[in-house]
Amino acid sequence: MWQSISLTLAATAGNNIGKVLQKKGTLILPPLSFKLKVLRAYAINKAWVTGLLIDIIGALLMLRALSQAPVSIIQPVSGCGLAILSIFSHFYLKEIMNAVDWVGITLAGVGTIGVGIGGEEQSGSTISFIHLLWLVSIVAILFVLLNGWLRIFKHQRREQELMHFDVVEEIISGLESGILFGMASVISKMGFVFSEQGFPKVFIPICISISICCSGIGFFYQTRGLKHGRAIVVSTCAAVASILTGVLAGMLALGEQLPAAPLARLFVLLGWLLIMAGVILLVSSQKLLFLAPRPLRQFLHGGSERNFGIRRSNSVRLRDPSPTTLVSISPLHHLKASPAKAKT
Repeated sequence: MWQSISLTLAATAGNNIGKVLQKKGTLILPPLSFKLKVLRAYAINKAWVTGLLIDIIGALLMLRALSQAPVSIIQPVSGCGLAILSIFSHFYLKEIMNAVDWVGITLAGVGTIGVGIGGEEQSGSTISFIHLLWLVSIVAILFVLLNGWLRIFKHQRREQELMHFDVVEEIISGLESGILFGMASVISKMGFVFSEQGFPKVFIPICISISICCSGIGFFYQTRGLKHGRAIVVSTCAAVASILTGVLAGMLALGEQLPAAPLARLFVLLGWLLIMAGVILLVSSQKLLFLAPRPLRQFLHGGSERNFGIRRSNSVRLRDPSPTTLVSISPLHHLKASPAKAKT
């Protein structure tokens, strides 16, 4: 189990750090197109190429982890990618970390250890086609309800001539993208489970292809929400929805169960909660610090509020609050709202 968790941490670190390096490389590059000069410029940019290779290696490591461990373990642990990225940004990009960030990193790390300890007794997965049919039906109905709810709020906003997204619309966009990101991991795992149960090996690339499609659609929903709404709301909902979807869908469709031993079960449940709490704190740390009283804000940040504002606004804050998925992780520059929008 610890080997699978280590692979997951390495994979999510590669995915997130790879996106940071790609973003850093694109700062001096033209928009990507199929023109020969543009492609050559990307190919000779060391930062972009290095980031792409690390991202691909991360995706392969995630596939390896999913082939060895239950998705109900892998998906929550993958949420720690944001904690790893925060540490990388602190030392590599010289980004200032506040006390809330460090608390979030600590909670995510402790949660991962708890999941690792309790997950030792996890048994193999078995696909129930009846449960799988129920899962597909539930997801389809849920999306119909969410999109219907979204249309109602859009119609009300147009009637009232309001320009900004309502908070409900932000929540719905985050939930939809998070559900799809979580389902991407579950579908990838299904390919390996089919293979273990004696089905043809062709199911593995088929399931991975479907997983990539789910990630792509999830990225579309997330980008739509981030374009018009607040990054903190959309990203938090997406992160939590992704973890919960991976856990619940893994148990429902793949027959994964909690450990039988009460202590091991407690470790797993606490691990899930701590990881989600850590992810939420990391996503919302800047907002929480902004809302804190001035003396507390200065204390949490080390007594340098002015430097905090300058460094945060001038540096490229390349966090990816979206949950780590199998292949597609949202480009980090889409997840940072503009300063004016972040304060709304």
